[in-house]
Amino acid sequence: MLPLWTPSAERIAAANITRFMQRVRAQFNAPTHDYASLHTWSVEFPERFWSEVASFCGLRMQQAATQILANAQAMPGASWFVGAKLNFAENLLWRDDDTPALIFTNERGQRRELSHRQLRIEVARIAAGLRALGVSSGDRVVGFLPNVPEAVIAMLATASIGATWSSCSPDFGITGVFDRFGQIAPKVLFTADGYYYGGKTIDSLPIAAEISARIASIEHVVVVSYLHERAPIDALSKATHFADFGDRNAPLTFTYNDFDHPLYILYSSGTTGAPKCIIHGAGGTLLQHMKEHVLHVDLRNDDRIFYFTTCGWMMWNWLVSALAVGTTVVLYDGSPLHPDPRILWRTAERERINVFGASPRFLASSEKENIRPNDEFDLSALRTLLSTGSPLSPESFKYVYRDVKADVQLSSISGGTDIVACFAQGCPTLPVYAGEIQCRALGMKVEVFNEGGRPVYKEKGELVCTAPFPSMPIGFWNDPDEKKYRGAYFERFAKVWCHGDYAELTSHEGIIIHGRSDAILNPGGVRIGTAEIYRQVDQLAEVIESLAIGQDWQHDVRVVLFVRLRPGLTLDAGLTQRIRATIRTNTTPRHV
Repeated sequence: MLPLWTPSAERIAAANITRFMQRVRAQFNAPTHDYASLHTWSVEFPERFWSEVASFCGLRMQQAATQILANAQAMPGASWFVGAKLNFAENLLWRDDDTPALIFTNERGQRRELSHRQLRIEVARIAAGLRALGVSSGDRVVGFLPNVPEAVIAMLATASIGATWSSCSPDFGITGVFDRFGQIAPKVLFTADGYYYGGKTIDSLPIAAEISARIASIEHVVVVSYLHERAPIDALSKATHFADFGDRNAPLTFTYNDFDHPLYILYSSGTTGAPKCIIHGAGGTLLQHMKEHVLHVDLRNDDRIFYFTTCGWMMWNWLVSALAVGTTVVLYDGSPLHPDPRILWRTAERERINVFGASPRFLASSEKENIRPNDEFDLSALRTLLSTGSPLSPESFKYVYRDVKADVQLSSISGGTDIVACFAQGCPTLPVYAGEIQCRALGMKVEVFNEGGRPVYKEKGELVCTAPFPSMPIGFWNDPDEKKYRGAYFERFAKVWCHGDYAELTSHEGIIIHGRSDAILNPGGVRIGTAEIYRQVDQLAEVIESLAIGQDWQHDVRVVLFVRLRPGLTLDAGLTQRIRATIRTNTTPRHV
């Protein structure tokens, strides 16, 4: 198979990862002549690698580590950068100038800019307000917010004083929010008066009032006026307007804590019970994100990065960390399809975005809408296109290079909330092949295991990580004996992180994700990834979305496919046959 894209010699020479490789070669006499050898070195010498990443990326520590990796054989149980003291927010707020730190836009065309200097001032103000309420290191502060600059400010203010941040997007219902925030006993709730989505205006204040009433630990509510000039907050007890909160003359100060001090609580839902509350440490999160932004995404401090996300997805946390590089972060709130399906492409053109991120579904939708960004928009600034959230089909890879931009690094990336980072990543010095993620991420000892727990190559199996890495969770909330934590990742294979992805290592040293392991179907004993079915159905213009499930049937399993059609269409015999034929022709008869 020929690559869809190969980086130019000039691009390879200018890449951050090329300079990093040269530095490692000079400093350690390491045989790092290409990405594969660099990855091998990174997992064979993890202490050297992660220490070099911290130095190369400019990670700021008040106190240096006395030991980079302790208890290295424990999985879980290893400790990173023992003795180090740092503050996450300080690492994102080092720039103090008038260049944009945040650019905000939404589906209504509203736009705001906040410079690095203004961001520092706002974070200092909100941090002072939190301190005045008695919030201190280890307390929880939560956000029920749209993707607005105030969400970033509140998170950074929380981190600056050593408190722990957790957020949900406002499209969560009261039960979803309570199931999450109710477990972690937050002291302060940041909310907005509402949000816009798909041309509708949604009032968030009734849910915010119910959240604050039902969670007894919440002592104060801070309200962002997004829909109104000044939000009506009389119905909320102990509430303050965001604009009035804190001290405008407060200096920006930081509380320094251990490398693994709790920074975020993120949530991962299973099939039963309440969501898992995953605690992520400040240092591990920061170091992983800096590695990914600088080495894998090739970000520079004069770049602009965008990812379509909400505050309820880990990609929001990942995106905001780009401030540590000095990059301008572009925030978008609203529907990616309103007022029309070209709005994100117009945003990329208008804001001169260098790194653009969206979901596979968005790219598939753009193709079905016959959108040809390379003909319709000026994307000359676009250098890298990111995709995650589900497997990106080979057809969408081809769409990008045919209709979006020929000279762009398409990085399909894969990781998750569980590690707030990626196991599989892009690389600016490697070619791109249809349907494949370019590489295993640096410092991540990723393998694919068969059912017997043995590594396999060019064969489908479980994606695992066989050695510790800095962004492993500190643990789960209310899990003192680590029973839930160990059960979630280490039950399948002893001392090995089993991520729950059904994957395959390719001859190009890339990775194909075939879907979640728990979504694998097994008709007649043949293991089929649901992603294999979806990528075929997605090609049909009549189908908007689909869902494949396995149903126990006559002592076997049969695959049942649900489809949502475009308005006005009917699932008649002809369309049914076309769907069957598309799946059968492009996969195997076993799939039908």
